[in-house]
Amino acid sequence: MAHIVNFSEAASIALHGMVLVARSGEMVNVIRIAEAIGSSRHHVAKVMQRLVKEGYLISHRGPSGGFAMKVPPRSVNLLQIYEAIEGKIVIARCPIEHPICPFDKCIFNNITRRMTEEFVEYMRNETLDKYL
Repeated sequence: MAHIVNFSEAASIALHGMVLVARSGEMVNVIRIAEAIGSSRHHVAKVMQRLVKEGYLISHRGPSGGFAMKVPPRSVNLLQIYEAIEGKIVIARCPIEHPICPFDKCIFNNITRRMTEEFVEYMRNETLDKYL
């Protein structure tokens, strides 16, 4: 089945993992996150460490270690988390990035551009505190 908007597993882990950590108010370990979202511990650890490097989380090793918020949940939106994993979203005029269209009118009628703009706007307006 084809999907217009496709989230990588890493982006899904990042978004769901950040909500879990923000909701917790305490250290949340990789095992707990992996079990809650149904992903491998290794992949969760890798993604969450990326969010540590981006400055959204702090991490501690050891039996009582895990991840905690470094910044207030109200100051982090879903777009920031998504782009921390996937890179900056570019809103292009052409969905297949052709510099010159062979037609007088785009056969996609700019729907992909509008969908991307709506997605970006939605993600920008959704902050973590809305999911606590």
